[in-house]
Amino acid sequence: MNTKRTTTRSPRADNRLPELLDAAARQFGSRGYAATSMRDIAVESKMLPGSLYYHFASKEALLVAVYSEGVKELEATTAAAIAKERDPWSRLEALCRAHLETVLSDSYYANVLIRVLPDDVPEAAERLREVRENYEKTFRDAVDALPLVPRADRRALRLMLIGSLNWTALWFNPQGRDSPRALARKFVGLIKETQDGSTSA
Repeated sequence: MNTKRTTTRSPRADNRLPELLDAAARQFGSRGYAATSMRDIAVESKMLPGSLYYHFASKEALLVAVYSEGVKELEATTAAAIAKERDPWSRLEALCRAHLETVLSDSYYANVLIRVLPDDVPEAAERLREVRENYEKTFRDAVDALPLVPRADRRALRLMLIGSLNWTALWFNPQGRDSPRALARKFVGLIKETQDGSTSA
């Protein structure tokens, strides 16, 4: 089936859509994008393979929808976490904690955001980047509000911080001594330390 010519079709409204997105998130999150077929998702969602194309024109379009749901999940969690924080350092720590709590949970949607990178899917790379950037604006605003030294590269700091937080999903031990809250405090503490004393010169 030619998937490129129909990737802009909107998903069909249907009460099976949440179930389909959940199934796709489980498959993409556990197997990866390339190893997952539309047939795999159909089996997971207990639908006929052909029926999936009534909802999404292609696997790429379905991935974008799953990405969007993952971002919504992160946005809702982080917005609630930072709502009452006014101090910029406390705000960043709350943001990091909420992000970690989501990506270290059993959320397949969050796993997709970490496991499937835009460049892995050239046909949908631009759209996936747009979805990710919408969420990353929260980190951009939080980092821009920090009282950093004048020559600080805020963009590099933001990208390294997000990368570090996401990488945690690969090594985090739920039985270990550090909780997401403790890790968030350490991440932000390391950044703050570079702004104090002789390191700020």
